[in-house]
Amino acid sequence: MKITRALISVSDKTGLEELARTLHKFKVEIISTGGTAKAIAALGVPVKDVSGYTGFPEMLDGRVKTLHPKIHGGLLALRENKEHMETAKKHSIGLIDMVVVNLYPFEKVIAKPAVKIDEAIENIDIGGPSMLRSAAKNSRSVCAVCDPADYKRVIGEMEATGGGVSEKLLIELGIKVFERTSAYDAAIYKYLHSQVSGSSAAGVFPSNLTLHYRKLQDLRYGENPHQKAAFYRYEFVDEASVAGAEQLHGKELSFNNIIDLNAALELVKEFDAPAAAIVKHTNPCGAATAKTLKQAYIEALDCDRLSAFGSIVGFNRPVDTDTAKAVIEEADFVECIIAPSYDADALEILRKKKNLRLLEIKSFEPGKRGSEADMKKVVGGLLIQERDLARIKESDLKVVTKVRPTKEQIESLLFGWRIVKHVKSNAIVLCRGTKTVGIGAGQMSRVDSVVIAAQKAHERAKGSTLASDAFFPKEDGIEQAARAGVAAIIQPGGSIRDPEVIKKADELGIAMLFTGMRHFRH
Repeated sequence: MKITRALISVSDKTGLEELARTLHKFKVEIISTGGTAKAIAALGVPVKDVSGYTGFPEMLDGRVKTLHPKIHGGLLALRENKEHMETAKKHSIGLIDMVVVNLYPFEKVIAKPAVKIDEAIENIDIGGPSMLRSAAKNSRSVCAVCDPADYKRVIGEMEATGGGVSEKLLIELGIKVFERTSAYDAAIYKYLHSQVSGSSAAGVFPSNLTLHYRKLQDLRYGENPHQKAAFYRYEFVDEASVAGAEQLHGKELSFNNIIDLNAALELVKEFDAPAAAIVKHTNPCGAATAKTLKQAYIEALDCDRLSAFGSIVGFNRPVDTDTAKAVIEEADFVECIIAPSYDADALEILRKKKNLRLLEIKSFEPGKRGSEADMKKVVGGLLIQERDLARIKESDLKVVTKVRPTKEQIESLLFGWRIVKHVKSNAIVLCRGTKTVGIGAGQMSRVDSVVIAAQKAHERAKGSTLASDAFFPKEDGIEQAARAGVAAIIQPGGSIRDPEVIKKADELGIAMLFTGMRHFRH
């Protein structure tokens, strides 16, 4: 389709010069608005102001400028419909063959920390989505361009055809418009809803939930080679995330890599001190905090070196040379590392491993958590909840046994309590100080998780502390803990059999604390 008239109104002027000059080269009449018209005129390219074209002035501080029959009639008229063409001629409506619009930056405005609702509302685009939707509805005859990234495709086809655009591209661009405008409307709705509910992730959940994510990449396959997969990112996530990480080295990430990287990152976000987490199949097989990152890594690795083969490693500090050497020398095989950054020498050391994937998160801020909700997909539905970000302090703990924990044990119990919520239920974590020594994960019986954690810990279980993500339903878990040598236990409490469990702990000389908070993880 030959382009003879184009309307351009863009807030993002990336690529505008090349596009405007190409249109002028093919003698396309250009209509434009406000700052866009000035920018085009400054290039020496002829441009007609939209007010001159419609014969109607912009008004209401620019809120009304393109909402006019001469604009929308020119976009919506069906070229093959005789009646439409006669009506357009009767009312002096010229056909518009191309609309180039990118919308007011509403999402960027609301991402600002101190944005006021009035500013946000003023950045809700009305005319832009209206023009794009009109053009996209008539996409067999009108080229609707909503993304500067598509300028080169349009320019390429115009150059190849002497000023035309193929029907295939017209339809693709039309579909993209509806993708963009639906995401735009969803962002507006989410923001305004958050102003009423008090939180974009909590409070009153919306009656209708619309999710819009941008595809980052197609993946080689999903959890298994016979499953197709892709990775999407929410554009305005407000905390450090795997989706916002930059890959510095190594082969392409797999579906399972991404899930495990997320698990490792979320765990190390829990701590202000230098922390390391080693993850396999979303469960930590070791975690620790220490004075140095290298020490934290080695202590996390020592928890379960066998399970750490082919693991994902997360750090909450820049990776230094000593830590990089430890990763290369101590571990049999590491799949991926995710960290805020890497020292130059550390990066050089790690890059010697050809297939080791290295991810960097420049936006990492220890302790910072955003407003995103937790979502779990089931066939035919979606569950949404607040993320499990709650923390407890020493003052929140209730000692329920005659034996009282020492100060050092309380520190270790609180460390284990932060770890256990990142372990699949039923979860048991054994710790010495601020390092894990045995982890039992994902068992149907809690006592089995205790047994596994003790087996992993071996002799290190003696004198250890134990964290349980949910209450003990029977005394058998306490008995197994005592056999392993556990000295103190932290658990939510709340079972009808709490009295028997407490009595058993007293008989066995184990200190026990209740948190009143559960950390199930399915």
